[in-house]
Amino acid sequence: MASHCRDEHDDHDHGNGAGDIHDHTDDITPAIQSLLYDKVDFGNIRTLNETTTGSGAAIVKKTWAERLTPEPELESSADEQLLMYIPFSVQVKLHAILLRTSNSPSAPRSLRMTINRDDLDFTTAADLRPTQTLHLSQTSDVQEIPLKRALWNNTHAVTLFFEDNHSDGEEEVTRIGYIGFKGEWMDIGKAPVGFLYESSARLADHKVDGVKDNALGGSRLGM
Repeated sequence: MASHCRDEHDDHDHGNGAGDIHDHTDDITPAIQSLLYDKVDFGNIRTLNETTTGSGAAIVKKTWAERLTPEPELESSADEQLLMYIPFSVQVKLHAILLRTSNSPSAPRSLRMTINRDDLDFTTAADLRPTQTLHLSQTSDVQEIPLKRALWNNTHAVTLFFEDNHSDGEEEVTRIGYIGFKGEWMDIGKAPVGFLYESSARLADHKVDGVKDNALGGSRLGM
């Protein structure tokens, strides 16, 4: 079950008596430890079915401090599905994924995550047994969803297949505002290092009349 970041209250003002407001936005929390942000291989992130070229790459580059900003936003094009390939520049062990969507029908509902595959398109992603499947909440808070750590050792890349949204087929557009990861990375000859790592992706085209789906491994649209 999805859990929310414990410091999400930091983004809201709290009254302490007659008009006394305390702003927590500058508080230090574990979630801002984005020192390994540069461990993502930004140049090789790819996503299929984005409406605006580069919007996936833009949300992956959001820092933790920018997680609640409404723009840029990743929006699906031909239908509600999104397929994102996110490579790492070092070997990692994933602990959790962080997502910010919305409290609307366009929020993604099912997320199928697959480890170390760069050749998936929508057909193969739907047919392949994923490494782990997550059920996402319909909320505008940042969701921190723990992963089964034993499944995510020796991770070089992760493919995210957002299969549907909360509209039950009524809304063809899925929207995502922020994606991040928590985990560890291994520097050869050294002990694992803990990190929080923000991530998103570049998307390409989905099913369009007269155009076949492009496998993530062979498409560099929007780059």
